[in-house]
Amino acid sequence: MKTAIEELQQEICRKFNSDFIPISSNLKVGISLNIRNGALPINGLRHSPEGDTTGWYIWGGEELSDDPDFFNPLHIEHLDEWCPQIKKYLGLAPGWRFLIAGDYEDVWFDESLLSS
Repeated sequence: MKTAIEELQQEICRKFNSDFIPISSNLKVGISLNIRNGALPINGLRHSPEGDTTGWYIWGGEELSDDPDFFNPLHIEHLDEWCPQIKKYLGLAPGWRFLIAGDYEDVWFDESLLSS
């Protein structure tokens, strides 16, 4: 039986013509600490999953830092405390990106994410 969040994820995938790649709550995302402080816009990009990760990297603000400690591992189940509004995008397949801020939403495919 599908959960409400899985239904939202599938809806987003249909809307943007992406394959639906479900994620498990025991997997991790890489997330910047400024997300917890409400930094906007919220950016996300998905590489291919490896090990115990989903392939998702999430950060707040205009710039992506190259600091090796910029992203922290966070289990999916803790996203409700950090940034619940991004969960509906996490079913997008590797190679997809999103940028959200308030009512603004941009979702697109970035082939370069698959070659890195």
